[in-house]
Amino acid sequence: MKDVKVLGSGCKRCIETAALVQSEADRLGVPIKLEKITDYAEIAKYGIASTPGVVIDGKVVHAGGLPKSESIAAWLAA
Repeated sequence: MKDVKVLGSGCKRCIETAALVQSEADRLGVPIKLEKITDYAEIAKYGIASTPGVVIDGKVVHAGGLPKSESIAAWLAA
């Protein structure tokens, strides 16, 4: 199971990013534990200045803007 965190304030893009990640995981049949992190101190620990951010298994894979479905699929397959 992949541990996925979506980092952000809870804005529309952050919510959409979480939905995109869940949708791609479902499509690929990859089990994930999805967590939304909205605490700024916790977000800062990952060194992300621009949200939404995506962290998979402890590694920052994306920061700022909506990720593409193809990118999400690659992250989940790795």
